Amino acid sequence: MTSLSVETLAADAVEPITSAGHAQLGIAVLAGIAVIVLLITKFKMHAFLALTIGSLALGAFAGAPLDKAITSFTAGLGSTVAGVGVLIALGAILGKLLADSGGADRIVDTILARAGGRSMPWAIVLIASVIGLPLFFEVGIVLLIPVVLMVAQRGNYSLMRIGIPALAGLSVMHGLIPPHPGPLVAIDAVDANLGVTLALGVLVAIPTVIIAGPVFSKIAARWVDIPVPEKMVQGSSGTLDKRLSDGAAKLPGFGATIATVLLPVALMLSKALVDIVVDNPEHTVQRVFDVIGSPLIALLAAVVVGMFTLGRAAGFTKGRITATVEKSLGPIAGILLIVGAGGGFKQTLIDSGVGAMVLEISKDWAIPALLLAWLIAVVIRLATGSATVATVSAAGLVAPLAADMSTTHTALLVLAIGAGSLFFSHVNDAGFWLVKEYFGMNVGQTIKTWSAMETIISVVAGALVLLLSLII
Repeated sequence: MTSLSVETLAADAVEPITSAGHAQLGIAVLAGIAVIVLLITKFKMHAFLALTIGSLALGAFAGAPLDKAITSFTAGLGSTVAGVGVLIALGAILGKLLADSGGADRIVDTILARAGGRSMPWAIVLIASVIGLPLFFEVGIVLLIPVVLMVAQRGNYSLMRIGIPALAGLSVMHGLIPPHPGPLVAIDAVDANLGVTLALGVLVAIPTVIIAGPVFSKIAARWVDIPVPEKMVQGSSGTLDKRLSDGAAKLPGFGATIATVLLPVALMLSKALVDIVVDNPEHTVQRVFDVIGSPLIALLAAVVVGMFTLGRAAGFTKGRITATVEKSLGPIAGILLIVGAGGGFKQTLIDSGVGAMVLEISKDWAIPALLLAWLIAVVIRLATGSATVATVSAAGLVAPLAADMSTTHTALLVLAIGAGSLFFSHVNDAGFWLVKEYFGMNVGQTIKTWSAMETIISVVAGALVLLLSLII
């Protein structure tokens, strides 16, 4: 991706839907975000509805005609769903195939069979990171927590020593690595190169997950020393038993499963590498990799391959594979709507002139653009409790700052937003309560472990992004 100058953007920019000054626009932004926060936290409204109403409130406070505000919102929603909706759907299909076929069981069983003692937390974080690549965070938790509880109980490990690495692996993948919805939306919003973002995301993710996972788990285990909740172990029938009862005959092979999970990552990274080495859009090799390394083709290829390496290898019939695909799409409807509404909010921000205002004002600030992006995401995350809402909202606000950035720094902007969106999960985050209940902790213990871990991820990843910006 080539850098665009501010002058070029200004020449191509659409006339703002309002003539409000900076002060009124600033108040409109705060009011719009406040409406979203209030509706989500006080009235427990679904994030899709809150973002929709907040977008219209933003337009109203900015003095924009209601019809133009509606047009901006619907245009942003449509373009966002068009840009990332298919990718989210493909990721959900791949994750469902991985779970239902027993491919996840194969990864878990193989790695755990080779680990023990002090290496167990490292094995768990590896499992969570690999499985977390194609799975949504909530799905990953549901899939991994029974394994975590059984490993801790049977191996007589501290629950936090095993649980924190699993949660860290899932959370880091969710916040930093495409094809998860948050990073994809941010990439789309700031027009970042997906392959470069993925490569740098992996570079940031590895040390982050080590510090927040196996290293922090030692401290967390001292802070919160609780037994494995018996009701959760007894109440969780193994995923293998369920898979067998659903008609699967055997587990897919370990090598084939790993290859399928990593196939889209390998294709997208190959495209990024070819773009750097060849650096000629007209070259045949680069054009080929531009196609096979695009996220749509990469994920589609993984899904098609997964139908054979996961579904057919597990003994699924064609009808069973079709049913699995159908079941995978239903649960992501809410995610697609939230992501789409976030894109609508972003477009309303841009069309109201807020993006241009942020760009103009920030010219005189001493604060780096990457740190600004991280801070904005942190504030929205603390207020709404949603990492996805924080990502899409922050991306819309700071998108104009990417105009003068190089390809690598635009990718780092995406990662800064993703890192900020993970900061200090607390009582307004559904993930907080999910972790609390699964591990049988009280609120204070959950804050000491889960919330602290999320904060460590956010701060470490943010610091690494800033460090990389000074080097590359």
